[in-house]
Amino acid sequence: MNGFELITPGKFRDYELLDCGNFEKLERFGEYITIRPEPQAVWPRLWSEAEWKKKAHVRFVQKSSNSGDWQKLKQMPDQWKMQYVLPNKKSIVFRLGLTAFKHVGIFPEQSANWDFIVESIQSMPVERPKVLNLFAYTGGASLAACAAGADVTHVDSIKQVLNWSNENRQLSELGEIRWMLEDALKFVQREVRRENTYQGIILDPPAFGHGPKGEKWKLEENIAEIVQGVLELLDSKHHFLILNAYSLGMSALVLENLLKAHAGQQLHIGELYLQAQSGVKLPLGVFGRFLIVHKS
Repeated sequence: MNGFELITPGKFRDYELLDCGNFEKLERFGEYITIRPEPQAVWPRLWSEAEWKKKAHVRFVQKSSNSGDWQKLKQMPDQWKMQYVLPNKKSIVFRLGLTAFKHVGIFPEQSANWDFIVESIQSMPVERPKVLNLFAYTGGASLAACAAGADVTHVDSIKQVLNWSNENRQLSELGEIRWMLEDALKFVQREVRRENTYQGIILDPPAFGHGPKGEKWKLEENIAEIVQGVLELLDSKHHFLILNAYSLGMSALVLENLLKAHAGQQLHIGELYLQAQSGVKLPLGVFGRFLIVHKS
């Protein structure tokens, strides 16, 4: 095991965290600046409220634990686009939108993992690696894997999100991706029974969630079971795995304990964060990841 790492994305032209604090964050997505809730930002903001309002186009106002409304401070569209350039110089494009759940359709800190996906696929002596993306949301990891030449299976439990992911694929001018409207745990269990294997697997599970048929997901209760299944699905010779956990109180040591027996010294654990223009660092979840390639 290679110790604890702090990882932040490199140059992301279309995204920037400007400041955060008082349980909010000020971010630039393309040419538009948003204010959104952020439970990790427990410290005072470094820039004044007046500075935030002067810069921002829109602010999310929480109405309940799961939803709210956007208050427009300046004129802007409800939908727009941004892109990210991968290590292989290919661009992936995202359609963003002002949803009722404070999200806009992208988790920018995950671009550090998109780079890892591309580099892992490029390092494998496999013509078209099979990659499985679980809890896949709007598909940043799926797009990165597809752009690197992988055969991608994308699993999510919400049909509207699958459609959004496919829209991003089309905007990115990428080849086909296999879309699965499934409960992630049930899909993994079925793949294990079928003895299918993958050269790459990405998991980004929520703290709580539901499958398309009402299946309940709770991170602390289900993570060990799904990780056990996922490890069985990995190709015996060449494979990579990324496990993210954005949940308050979840330690990277939990991920180390789940993965170290399989990955050994190849395991990297740590914390993803974004560096704000104001100087503060915003933590955005823990990760465990590894790449194993056997030389013939």
